[in-house]
Amino acid sequence: MKYIRIAAERGDAESQFTLGWSYENSFLVENNYSEAVRWYRKAAEQKYIAAQRSIGHLYEDGLGVDKDYFEAVKWYRKAAEQGDEGAQGSLGHMYYMGYGVEQDYAEAARWYRKAAEKGWAQAQYVLGLLYQSGTGVSKDLTQAKYWYEKAATQGNVKAKEILSELEELTNSQESVNQSSSDSKTGVETFTVNGVSFNMIRVEGGTFQMGATSEQGSDAFDWEKPVHQVTLSSFSIGETEVTQELWEAVMGSNPSKYKGARHPVEKVSWNDCQEFIRKLNEKTSRHFRLPTEAEWEYAARGGKKSQGYKYSGSNAIDDVAWYTKTINDKGTCDVKTKQANELGLYDMSGNVYEWCQDWYGKEYYSSGSQSDPIGPSSGSSRVYRGGSWGGYAWNCRVSIRNCGSPGYTFNYLGLRLAL
Repeated sequence: MKYIRIAAERGDAESQFTLGWSYENSFLVENNYSEAVRWYRKAAEQKYIAAQRSIGHLYEDGLGVDKDYFEAVKWYRKAAEQGDEGAQGSLGHMYYMGYGVEQDYAEAARWYRKAAEKGWAQAQYVLGLLYQSGTGVSKDLTQAKYWYEKAATQGNVKAKEILSELEELTNSQESVNQSSSDSKTGVETFTVNGVSFNMIRVEGGTFQMGATSEQGSDAFDWEKPVHQVTLSSFSIGETEVTQELWEAVMGSNPSKYKGARHPVEKVSWNDCQEFIRKLNEKTSRHFRLPTEAEWEYAARGGKKSQGYKYSGSNAIDDVAWYTKTINDKGTCDVKTKQANELGLYDMSGNVYEWCQDWYGKEYYSSGSQSDPIGPSSGSSRVYRGGSWGGYAWNCRVSIRNCGSPGYTFNYLGLRLAL
């Protein structure tokens, strides 16, 4: 290590990388991420590809430096453009999640493909998922199976499991997962492992987002300023995701207040992403969390909005389970209160609902927006709608809350978008 350090200090890029790797992985030196960053940076600035990828990882994870997705993307891109498959896969992930760049599924697929073609099993597996769900590429089960098989031959367990599931579905006379739609009502019904749920079509339009006049003195500064938002059409869950649906997809139920038709709770934003990934595998669709703007537009009733303070009424007891109505006894069955103008239930109360966006306190100040997806980075994700444990003011359609992506509590669940 002594001679490696001497060579590193003299400017040898390989030695600088080796010293950075040693500090990161506690090899012959005490773990020190700050020193790892310092030596990786020296090597990276000499265009040492592995160092560029490694410093990207440290910026992404916030190890030895403040977490900075923009810097992570910058270094991943430098290594990716020089052909490093690990950096290519990581850059694909950043585009897929919208970390440090504008979310772009087609660009994510492009970078995953580059890594997959070089034999990186994880990228092959993800590319299979993208082809299976039609995310960023045209839906193609033949291509999906091709990439799953590539990953499976390298020992990727998840790819093997999906191939097995696809084979079972192909050979089965009775499909496990089905969907049907009614174009007149805009309702699409899905069935997963015997559990059915409805998605409601929401016609796009323009609305005023934030602390509009009916919110009165209950509104907070972070709900302001009111700004105009235009959205394309989308679909959103008729109800919050129930415990029976979560269990049908995940095989387990993390909730404190058990009940098949109760909303699932104690799930983090990260947990929701894994649930959605598995649901998309089973349905070959592209379910997701709603954006914060989509959530509020739907909660307000979309084009049918009557301008209510809560979702579906100015009388909260008609539409929400909250502290006054349940006396801190936990969640209640979904769809037992009055629906809003779009036929959506429990958008006020019962459980808070995660949104896709990073939280930005000043984000509303950017003025009118079209299909906004929130800030490009952050430390907390948005959740909306109030809960069984909250007061009436916290169940308003404009109230904003946030938590770290790993945060869980027994008043926090999700609603799907499509």
